[in-house]
This record gives sequence, structure tokens and C-alpha cells, in this order.
Amino acid sequence: TTEDTAAPPAGTLSISAPDLLDLGSTTSDGGVISARMGTVTVTDTRGVVGGAWTVRVSATPFVTGRGAAGQRIDPSSIAYWSGPAVGRPGIAALVPGQPGPSQAVPLTATRTAFSATGVAGDNTAAWNPTVVIRVPEAAVAGRYRGAIIHSVA
Repeated sequence: TTEDTAAPPAGTLSISAPDLLDLGSTTSDGGVISARMGTVTVTDTRGVVGGAWTVRVSATPFVTGRGAAGQRIDPSSIAYWSGPAVGRPGIAALVPGQPGPSQAVPLTATRTAFSATGVAGDNTAAWNPTVVIRVPEAAVAGRYRGAIIHSVA
């Protein structure tokens, strides 16, 4: 005889990050704005032994108005550093992409924000990254909007 059994449901690998962030303001002649984003969390319920995951981060331009000259801050002026893990239930070797401010990277390309190797079963990792924006002197006053995008695989 044969018996049909359903395979156990596969777990997931997911990421959550703050939806909105107010980075504050600076003077009208440029300047630097630096703020923590809030907690970014990876949850791995795949139950993998010896697994791994990597979080990548990128940015869109920050714009005000129609994004014309003086109304745009390009990703080359937006830097990111992950900092250390602030929470890590489970077993995994966690590696921050940029442990401290001296390792901050411009988001001109997709960067590694955090990674894990040696994953054993379900785990969670969290960190509170910092975003640093060098506002161009030619930037006009206004509320700029853009996105810092995290993805995990």
C-alpha cells in the first residue's frame, strides 16, 4: 500500500523595515543630515541547517517638486551604514555590511547591508542602520521624498 502525505509547509525568508522616516532638515546652503532608520528585521523560518541569507540595500533619488535641477539629491549623496546586530534569536553567524560610521557606503549601487551564514533552524536578526545625506549646496528648500530599499535572499 502507499500513503499520500503532504509535505510540511515550507518556511519563509522575509524582511521588514520602517515605512516612513523623517530625516530632519539642514540649512539652505547644503549640509549633512544623519539619522537612524529604525529597526530592520530579517525573519528566517525556513528551518535550514547550514543555510545563509544576504540583505541588499539601495536608494532612489530624493526629490522635491518635479525633481528638476536643484530639486534632486542623487544616491551618490546618500550613504548607509548598518551598524551591529541589535537582536539575534536563533543560531547564525551575522556579519554587518558596515559595522561603523567609517565604513558607510554611498548608495550609488546596491550594497550588502547584512548577511548570515551557518544558519541552524529558524532565526531572526535585527539592526538599526544610519542614513547620511550630504545635501548639495544648490538644493532648494522643500520636503524631499525618496526610498531606501532593503531586500533579502
